[in-house]
Amino acid sequence: MLCLLTFTAVVPTAAAQAPQRTLLHDGYGAYPRLIRIEHGGLLRDGRILASLTSKDHTGHYTPIYESRNDGRSFRKVGEVRDPEGHAGMCCGTLFELPRPIGELPAGTLLWAASYRQQAGENRRIGIRVWASQDLGRSWTFLSEPVRSPSYGGVWEPEFNVDAHGTLWMHYADETEPGHSQVLNRVSTVDLVHWTAEQRTMAISPQRVRPGMPIVRTLPDGRYYFGYEICNYGDRFCDPYFKISADGADFGDPAAPGTRIGTAHGNHFQHAQTVTVFPGGPTGTRLLMVGQIYVDARGEPLPGNGRTLLANDHLGEGPWYEVPAPVQVDAPYDHPCPNYSSTLLPVDDGESVLQVAADRVGGSCRAFFATGPAY
Repeated sequence: MLCLLTFTAVVPTAAAQAPQRTLLHDGYGAYPRLIRIEHGGLLRDGRILASLTSKDHTGHYTPIYESRNDGRSFRKVGEVRDPEGHAGMCCGTLFELPRPIGELPAGTLLWAASYRQQAGENRRIGIRVWASQDLGRSWTFLSEPVRSPSYGGVWEPEFNVDAHGTLWMHYADETEPGHSQVLNRVSTVDLVHWTAEQRTMAISPQRVRPGMPIVRTLPDGRYYFGYEICNYGDRFCDPYFKISADGADFGDPAAPGTRIGTAHGNHFQHAQTVTVFPGGPTGTRLLMVGQIYVDARGEPLPGNGRTLLANDHLGEGPWYEVPAPVQVDAPYDHPCPNYSSTLLPVDDGESVLQVAADRVGGSCRAFFATGPAY
């Protein structure tokens, strides 16, 4: 049985009323993901699953945790142990199939991550996909949809099923000539055979790096496509979004989309994720978390590591601040503190469950907490 440990820290007075954060995994924990089980048959009862990037003496692996009480506590139920994990793994994603794909039924869980980034000067990073049909208890390797042809990386996979039933995997690609990084996507109808890549976003000049794609299905049947764009103009890594009508066409790859910020220009730098919540005047609220919270000049704000942003108009117009349940003290550009945190609606959308990483005692640890969603 998992023993949940409570972490206590000295934090500024402004955070005194923040929810108490709880350690999720007793070991290295980074790049968390949360999903709620909603599709399929037996035992698809709304339980919550969480995944992490972790490592031990055998290499990198993915622990899977489950909550049956709306995120108040978690217990470990499984692991993804890819044999390539000894050569490094990062930036994984967890996804539940909303409909059958090939021979896999609705409710099948998919895990995908980038592997081999620590394989030396001749590395060839690949994104590898695993599946579980027993709620994360056991996992089967399916395929490697993309592999780098050079030292450059392929990163940050993200799945969506489009309006026509095709499964897409989005990812950031460092191997394209003339671009530091682009966003590409591949599709499949059976999770074994994949199409050639299609370009989703590529912006000139060469130094500009779109990355970290996130796709969310909206209640009206359209698709929210979120991402960061780094080294664009005088900005670091700001969040942007587009809306797709069908989840397959994301518009002109050279168009940057809509930049996200508050009415005063406050915004996140780096590692944004977005989740769809109920609420607001239209019935849909978007909640975003990012790594570093800054003002219009790019200077960290007092709410850095303590703030979420919300929008009640499908991303259009100014976003507004919501307190973050997991408090991270002064996150900065580093692959641990508040890096690609994850959010999920709980308590019928009245509350937000967050899992975020933070540096503690020289290592990266993942914590969870719940707070108001508005």
